Parts: sequence; C-alpha cells; structure tokens
Amino acid sequence: MAHAKTGRSLPVPNVQALAQTLNGSSGEQVPERFVRTEEVCAEEVVFGCALPVVDLGRLLNPRSSEEELANLGSACQKWGFFQLINHGVPDEVIQEAKRDIAEFFALPLEAKKAYAQLPESGLEGYGQAFVFSETQKLDWSDMLYLMLRPTESRDMRFWPAQPPAFRSSVDRCSAEAAKVVSILLQFMAADMGLEEPEQLLEVFRGQPQTMKVTYYPPCVEAGKVLGLTPHTDACGLTLLLHVNDVQGLQMRTEDGKWLSVEPLDGAFIVNIGDILEMLSNGRYRSVEHRVTVHPSRERIAAALFHQVCPDTTVGPLPELVKGGNRARYRSVSHADFMKRFFSTKLDGRRSHLDHYRI
Repeated sequence: MAHAKTGRSLPVPNVQALAQTLNGSSGEQVPERFVRTEEVCAEEVVFGCALPVVDLGRLLNPRSSEEELANLGSACQKWGFFQLINHGVPDEVIQEAKRDIAEFFALPLEAKKAYAQLPESGLEGYGQAFVFSETQKLDWSDMLYLMLRPTESRDMRFWPAQPPAFRSSVDRCSAEAAKVVSILLQFMAADMGLEEPEQLLEVFRGQPQTMKVTYYPPCVEAGKVLGLTPHTDACGLTLLLHVNDVQGLQMRTEDGKWLSVEPLDGAFIVNIGDILEMLSNGRYRSVEHRVTVHPSRERIAAALFHQVCPDTTVGPLPELVKGGNRARYRSVSHADFMKRFFSTKLDGRRSHLDHYRI
C-alpha cells in the first residue's frame, strides 16, 4: 500500500449501501462496473493449505532463536506471507480495536460520511481507493484510510469520534504493531546476513505507518464480484488484523493458483511488501494477493502498512550487493517509486515491481 497523500481516487457509490439494496431485493442486479466473473473464476483456488507460522516468543528466546530465525527466513523467502503468533500485543488491545472498528462501520452512512475523503486529502478518510477512471471495474468494498505514525502526520478530521473509544484504541494498536515490526526487522536483518542491522532499521526510521480498514459487504452474487483487486503492497511490511472471522484473503502461488488463507485465532497475518523485496535484493518475496466476498456475511479487516522514510532511496541494501553479488533491482527515489505505483493503477506485480528488475 502507499502513503495516503500520494494517491487520488474518484468518488464512487457507497458499496455497503448498495449491498443493502441488492441483498434486500429479488429484482436488483450487481451493477456492471462491479461484475468481474471472469477474474473471480479464472484460476483454481486451493483450500486447506496452511501458511507458515512464525513464533515471535521463540525468536526472542535465546534457546530457540536460531531455529525460529531459519523458520522466519524460509517464510519470507519462499512464501512472502506468514502467520505471527505469540507476538506480545495484549489481547485487550486487539479486542478493543476490533470492537471499535466494527462499531464504526455499523454507524449510519451519513455518520460515516462525516469522515469522507476530500479532494486534497488523497487516500485519507472514508471512501474507496485506486479509482482512476469512470470506466474501470470496481472492488466490492469500502474503506477507512488513516495516517498513524509519526503521530504528527495524523489528520484528525478523518479519525472517527464515534464510537468514543475509536481514537484511543487505534492509537494503542498502532503503537503495539510498531513494536512488533521493529523486532521483526531486526531479525530479518540478521536473516539477510547484514553485519550492520542498522542499515535496514535506518530505512524505516520513525516507522511511518498507515492503516487501511476495509469493509466487504456480503453479496448474493458473490461469484461475480471481487472485494479487492489482485495486487502487491507498495510498502515494507504489512500486518493484517482480521476484525471478524469471515475469510476471503487469497494469495497467489508460484504455479498461478490462489491459496485461501485461513487465519489463526489471535495471529497477525504478515506479508512482505514490494519495497522490502527490493531492499533484500530479491531474497524476500512480495506476493500478489486478493480478497473474495462472502454471499451472506460481511468481512472486516485492518491492514497496518509499515512504510520507509519518505527520503529513502528504494533499492538493494549496499551490503547485499558487494563481494561479487550483483544488484537485481535498480534503485529509485521513494517519491518516484510511489508515483509509478499509482500510475500502474494497481494493475499488479508485472507492471510495477518488475519494472525495476535488472
């Protein structure tokens, strides 16, 4: 995902309201702009295949750290996704954030519109993301996008005041997630073989962090729509929190199939973003993923995107391209990286990340 100020998105109909109309009427049809039957059904979906599980407690324990570090490295190199357990975030912090997020999306539409995106705000606020033309196909979802860290970057116009605890619960969740990512980055630096882990940590200085909470309404014709277009994340690292127990996240396997992700209770789903793949010189994988829609139940998920500093040069870390190791990606300023990301209109990996491959 991206820095909120960079992108602009055209207004489109509220999907939650549209879904209520569609699901309550026998005569309504899914509007043509949302119909994506060929995309939904084009590739095989695999169920029951578990993602790697990484135990942060074992990473921090000197007696098991080496073994668990190998597990972390394997997950980042071969999968690009893993489930993080024993992450240390207090359960009450997670449960309160889930509660307040769900309550926000349960508010009447007019109440949510008080936090709507503004023309000058980019992605920030309540609305939709990555709508660039009046003719493109649309995702079956609404979202709330917020700048979280650094705290001075927050625009409180877009932070819901209802429910009353929303701001404090999201703030606590943000701080805890930042701690987890800081620890993960240190271990990832060790797995990459960096003699100076600060090389990686410095790129994430200040820990820029944004959050996209996505609401996927049910759709009686779920086989015709997509909740989220296939894409990779244009960030460093993403932590995904399932707000409710409805599944829908799918990641693309190397043989082109879609793997249905079944989240473990209390775990974060962690995935590598494009920038971390480039920083690792291709050692880690940023993997395409999408979201499907349930025919009768809503799905809510909160993605916490951990960004690099705006003044960063995105490319292989210097220590990884010396001693005969060639750079596999061209380096580019973060600003230019994000501009190109938006110019591809979320068309996916082939038109974005591969552009930098040498």
